Amino acid sequence: QVQLVESGGGSVQAKGSLRLSCAASGLTLSSSAISWFRQAPGKEREFVAGIYGDSGSTYYADSVKGRFAISKHNVKNTVYLQMADLKPEDTAVYYCAARPWLVSTSRREYPYWGQGTQVTVSS
Repeated sequence: QVQLVESGGGSVQAKGSLRLSCAASGLTLSSSAISWFRQAPGKEREFVAGIYGDSGSTYYADSVKGRFAISKHNVKNTVYLQMADLKPEDTAVYYCAARPWLVSTSRREYPYWGQGTQVTVSS
């Protein structure tokens, strides 16, 4: 079965950096779109970034464009989210999610989810 396991979260000061990892099993990255979502307390889960399965093209939410970078290593079956210039408003639980081929910004389109990893940014 499909499993997604996130790691790399933690606490950091504003303007700091973190790299999140999403280790995937039971699927092939070259035919799967992997996206990162985040959910802050009391807020809806929102799309952050996604990477297409075949082309490797990427897509970002406006709020993180220029600060976050999503990438993948097909052999390791792992997707990364490099986060820089972090802000307190980036504080949330970050989830990776998978669906066939195409990135979607709608969380309802993703059948597979990881358990999440906490990112806390202090001012």
